[in-house]
Amino acid sequence: MTPMPRIAGEERMDEPDADPRELARSLADLRGVNRWLGGTRVVLHHLARLVARHPRREYRVLDVATGSADIPLHVVDWGRRRGLRIRVVATDAHAATLAEARARVAADPDVTAEPADALALPYADGEFDFVLCSTALHHFNTEEECVRVLRELDRAARLGGIVNDLHRSRAALLGARVLAATVWRTHPITRNDGPLSVRRAFTPADLRSLAAAAGLRGAEVFAHIPFRVALVWAGRNS
Repeated sequence: MTPMPRIAGEERMDEPDADPRELARSLADLRGVNRWLGGTRVVLHHLARLVARHPRREYRVLDVATGSADIPLHVVDWGRRRGLRIRVVATDAHAATLAEARARVAADPDVTAEPADALALPYADGEFDFVLCSTALHHFNTEEECVRVLRELDRAARLGGIVNDLHRSRAALLGARVLAATVWRTHPITRNDGPLSVRRAFTPADLRSLAAAAGLRGAEVFAHIPFRVALVWAGRNS
């Protein structure tokens, strides 16, 4: 079967003037996708492997394009249950999305939310132990932009990074279309962006090519059921 090509496009949740109420609904949908369709589980699985390679009591983590910061909150809770302190800086470039993230992390002293452009992160080289980027790399249209994001993530990380995204496939697209016609049918942003996200997402081969172009050390790509791919690499001080 001929591979489904990756397409360019703009998702409605990225629009600067997106309706705040509809954006909040879309971010809630994304939290559901992360919880029930593997996004959070994939991050914690690979984070556990990185932590095992670099055992210590505390870690500093950067989460880029955080959405409503659900994954950072899961990460710090995961650490607490293992006697670890993980402090996360959750960033987003979209003002309304960042406001949602700030509201959701306000009660947790180990998660802070602040603005940052993934193409030019305002952090020093190696400022964080680990960097994360979940369901966001596909929002960049060109290969050049994706490579720039990966290089910025790598620059900020001392010990390693995890990019977790959708797996572009016809099966994933069918699943997104079913959700758009049922669960998301009254949510205009998610109804539009869900299937489009799959069309803009990556295959394992795509991620391997991007990792090579970005010069990531020790990069590995993993496919996860049902429709996830993860790119994991060693940091500059790993």
